[in-house]
Amino acid sequence: MLNWTEIDTVLLDMDGTLLDLHFDTHFWLEFLPKELAKKRNISVADATDTLINYYKEVEGQIEWYCLDYWQKKLDLPIMPLKHELKHLISMRDDVPEFLTYLKSQGKQLILLTNAHPNSLSLKVERTNLDKYLDELISTHEYGVSKESQLLWHKVQQRLQFDPERTLFVDDSLAVLDAAKEYGIGHILAIANPDSNKPENVISDYLSTTDYRTLIPTSK
Repeated sequence: MLNWTEIDTVLLDMDGTLLDLHFDTHFWLEFLPKELAKKRNISVADATDTLINYYKEVEGQIEWYCLDYWQKKLDLPIMPLKHELKHLISMRDDVPEFLTYLKSQGKQLILLTNAHPNSLSLKVERTNLDKYLDELISTHEYGVSKESQLLWHKVQQRLQFDPERTLFVDDSLAVLDAAKEYGIGHILAIANPDSNKPENVISDYLSTTDYRTLIPTSK
């Protein structure tokens, strides 16, 4: 379990961590292949294969998360297409109570997401996520993703947090590994980022499927 007396700052991922990953999974792996298939007059299966190969080329890099990159690469209107599915954007059920508790304890709550600013804006508009947080940071401001050590140095310079007294929460093991490498003292993995998929088995880090279990109960 986490010892909250040892934590001052909480850095939180967005997609799959505070928000249900279902929207993103559906958009990039199901909806977009159909749009690309129509655009190129190919089968959905071929479009899916094409996209997966494109994804692998830039996975973990800032381009992987960049809507401008994908709009140019695919010649498709990515943001308008996202708006077509915006009804699928939702906050995890366990998030409001968890963040409300952390704020009541005086923790500094920072959103640190690889999401493109336009995607971040759409999701904030749909969920009002910002009302629970002290600051929202998109890594696109720095041109490097959370997988990069350079990003961690830049964010620490900006926020002046103490790595040893910081908790980082994410659903990506590659990102969690980067946080650990940088020296973040407390790391939490989300084992159920997508409500429509089975839980992930995580052995390397403390993990949870419900933030409410991390809130100390009054005796």
